[in-house]
Amino acid sequence: MRKIAVLDKNTIDKIAAGEVVERPSSVVKELTENAIDAGATAVTVEIKDGGKTLIRITDNGAGIEKEQVPMAFVRHATSKIEKVEDLEQIVSLGFRGEALSSIAAVAQVELITKTPASITGVRYVIEGGEEKSLEEIGAPEGTTFLVHNLFYNVPARSKFLKTAATEGSYVSSLIEQLALSHPEISFKYIVNGQVKLHTSGNFSRRDVIYQIYGRDITKEILEVHYENEFLSLEGYIGKPSVSRGNRNFENYYINGRYVKNKIISKAIEDAYKGFLMQHNFPFASLQIEMTGNDLDVNVHPAKMEVRFSRGDEVYKAIYEAILQTLKKKEMIPEVRADQGREAKEERPKMKSGQIPEPFEYKERQRLREQTIYEEDRQQKNRWELLEQRMEGKNLDIQKPALKTEEKKVAEIWNAGRPKKNWEILRGKPVLHSEEDALFSGTLSEKTPAKEEPKTQNREDTSFEVQTEALAKQLDLFQERMLSQKARSRHRLIGQVFDTYWLVEYEDKFYIIDQHAAHEKVLYEKIVRQYQEREMISQYISPPVVVSLTMQQETLLLEHMQMFLKFGFEIEPFGGKEYSIHAVPADLYGYTEGQLFVEMIDALEQDGQLSMEVFAGRMATMACKAAVKGNTQLSFAEANELIDQLLTLDNPYHCPHGRPTIIAMTRTELEKKFKRIV
Repeated sequence: MRKIAVLDKNTIDKIAAGEVVERPSSVVKELTENAIDAGATAVTVEIKDGGKTLIRITDNGAGIEKEQVPMAFVRHATSKIEKVEDLEQIVSLGFRGEALSSIAAVAQVELITKTPASITGVRYVIEGGEEKSLEEIGAPEGTTFLVHNLFYNVPARSKFLKTAATEGSYVSSLIEQLALSHPEISFKYIVNGQVKLHTSGNFSRRDVIYQIYGRDITKEILEVHYENEFLSLEGYIGKPSVSRGNRNFENYYINGRYVKNKIISKAIEDAYKGFLMQHNFPFASLQIEMTGNDLDVNVHPAKMEVRFSRGDEVYKAIYEAILQTLKKKEMIPEVRADQGREAKEERPKMKSGQIPEPFEYKERQRLREQTIYEEDRQQKNRWELLEQRMEGKNLDIQKPALKTEEKKVAEIWNAGRPKKNWEILRGKPVLHSEEDALFSGTLSEKTPAKEEPKTQNREDTSFEVQTEALAKQLDLFQERMLSQKARSRHRLIGQVFDTYWLVEYEDKFYIIDQHAAHEKVLYEKIVRQYQEREMISQYISPPVVVSLTMQQETLLLEHMQMFLKFGFEIEPFGGKEYSIHAVPADLYGYTEGQLFVEMIDALEQDGQLSMEVFAGRMATMACKAAVKGNTQLSFAEANELIDQLLTLDNPYHCPHGRPTIIAMTRTELEKKFKRIV
């Protein structure tokens, strides 16, 4: 029989590393979060071979004092918390004190760091958990981590890594999430010597969305703002036209931390029900701020999971915020003449040498000013002599008035003469134009740039900002097509293919799908009737006997009053079996036992019952009862259908998410006929 023994330090570190360091992206996550916690305003992340052979993280944060460097690599050593009570009010991204020791246990790590108060920096090397050297070195302020040969001493872990391209894609996805969660920080991401992403750090989340997702998505997003006594929410969601077949575009951050949570995902997706087709998922980039007492982030070593003490309230807040934002905007998709033929947007690629590292700003400023001073001194005498001759400063007598021809010559000369370097320098930033666009307001001083007016130097981004501002102004003056005020100005043109109705309104014409529109009218009518009436029970004979698992039985007993309210009468039948004597009077196509089983399943999955249990059946009923395509309607019937659409909460999509109406502008139509080129 084996005896119980305490594991050695090396084995303990490698086991702990298995929880924290899963792949190169895990290393990047931990070290980048440390840089953010250190107050960095610019962070550079560089990887080679997907992060297997090299990971470099450079920041301009507070740095680590020399005496503290070895301590930082000890397990459960941290500066983020001091006592157990601090776990309830965590404001930093890291707090467990496991990352550095775990990374050092399975890689060759080199740390170069310097604090603002220190004269020199520190270089520290640790490989496989063993210290190799600690020495002073000349270094800029901030911290640089170099992680070489990840899992070099754990071949069993190394062989489970995927290809360099796949591992690199995991890191790329992570950097995008970090950039979106911290728009106030400038992130520079380099892969095999190529700059793949660089954000400006100008506090604008919309700019980061533009850089990551491009123009087409950025112009289809809506701003979200919501706040209550324990939660604040801001960010952007996509219009229904921006959707994907997976959840990759659903991103949300709690107190600056990128997490995954079922409650938040369900709230987002439920708010979009009726706006999206089945199996489509929306775009969302949401920043959620909560107090520590309502939030537990100490769930998993990777810190990707959180728990809420008020989960139902979090769900309702996010659901309402998104739903109200979607309802404010008219969601009629526009058909464009050149849709599907647009050339892929090309954005200039940056070379790695074009953009300074976080610590290079002051040095570049000094060198540039020195160069300008030298050039200015060399040119000073020559240009002053020419100016004196032109302005008459070398004459002892009063300068006579210039003739018209002489004035023209002087104006031409002044307009064409090279400007002195001090004139060029005045108002000109230290960085080049593309650098200025990327670093505006981020690297100079750590001041609260939120209060300063933001300037957009990149032409395409300023175009997006202007377009957004113009759209907001137009929304103030334009009435919705589906509104009572606009109804009198509709001109019903006629029916096409016995399915679609054409309507002219102002400078657009609209195409209404009569089946989808009538289906939505009937669906909301059925839902309203269901919500307003009292549930009536219908007795069945013989009773239906169902067998439940222990978990299902617990849920039934816990929510028995809710089942009674829905119209069920249920009694124990012995053992784990229960007999159902009465069911709701209108089963919406369910069999007697099927509805009960689906309600139990809903309780197991979500912990609560709602209209969603019946939504699918109600949508099917509305679909079957609605007027079909290839059916002629009279003008009176079409007008009545449009009038009923005006009364709906969401008249733009049928219950299955298909659009009920699309639009085309006069301009797009004229493009088709080449009236506008």
